[in-house]
Amino acid sequence: MADKKTARVPRTTYDRELLRLQTELVKLQEWVRAEGARLVVVFEGRDAAGKGGTIKRVTELLNPRVARTVALPKPTERERTQWYFQRYVEHLPAAGEIVLFDRSWYNRAGVEHVMGFCTKEEHQLFLRQCPIFERMLVEEGILLRKYWFSVSDAVQQERFRRRLTDPTRRWKLSPMDLESITRWEAYSRAKDEMLVHTDISEAPWFVVESDDKRRARLNMMAHLLGSVPYYEVPPPVLELPPRPPSTGYERPPRDLQTFVPDHVATL
Repeated sequence: MADKKTARVPRTTYDRELLRLQTELVKLQEWVRAEGARLVVVFEGRDAAGKGGTIKRVTELLNPRVARTVALPKPTERERTQWYFQRYVEHLPAAGEIVLFDRSWYNRAGVEHVMGFCTKEEHQLFLRQCPIFERMLVEEGILLRKYWFSVSDAVQQERFRRRLTDPTRRWKLSPMDLESITRWEAYSRAKDEMLVHTDISEAPWFVVESDDKRRARLNMMAHLLGSVPYYEVPPPVLELPPRPPSTGYERPPRDLQTFVPDHVATL
C-alpha cells in the first residue's frame, strides 16, 4: 500500500478542497483590498516543478485588478545596466494589491548562476544584497511569502517526456529546460547555497513537495491562507434594480450583423 504522505490525492477530494481554498482566497483578496495590504508571493523551483499550475489555481477565481502574476522575460540591454533588483521593484504591489512572481529576483541565484549568465561577483553580490532587500520590503509593511517547489529528478524527467509528446504543452519545454537535466547537481548546489543566505527569519523559505501536483497545490494554498491574518469582509448589500419599461426603441435587423458560425452544431 502506498504511503499516505506520498499517495496521489483522489480527484474528488482534490476538487472539493480546491474549491474551498479558492473561496478562502477570494476572502483573502477582499481583506487585502479593504485593509490596503500589500502581498507578494514568490514561486521558485526547478523546471516542471508545478509552479505555473499552482499559480493558475491560486488566481483562477481572483479579481485580476487586485491579483496579478508577474513573469518577466530576460532583461533588456538597458535593464542589464540597472541595479539588479530595480526591474522587480516596479512590479511590487500598491495598497490593496496581490502580486505573484512566477520566478523572481531569485533567477540570479539559480538559472543565471548555473548557466553562466551572470559573473561570480554578481552572484555573490546578490547573495549579500537579497536579505537586505527583502528585509526592506518587510519593514515597509509588504507581506512577503516565498515558496520553493521541490520535484524529484525522476518526476521532472517524466514531465519533460510528456511535454515533448503533448502539442498543448510543447511550448512549455525549452532548450534551457532540457539543459537543466544535465545540470541537476549544479542546480541542487545553487539552491542549497541560496537557502543558506536568504532563508531569513523576516522572510523564510517554505518548501513545497511537488511530485504530486494536486497535493502541492492544496498544501501551498492552505499554507498561504494560514500565514496571513485575514478576516472575512462583509460584501456590500446589492439589489438588482427593476428593468425600466421599453421606450419604443427598435434595434437594427439581425441580418446586418456578422455572427460567429455555429461550430458546435457540426460536432
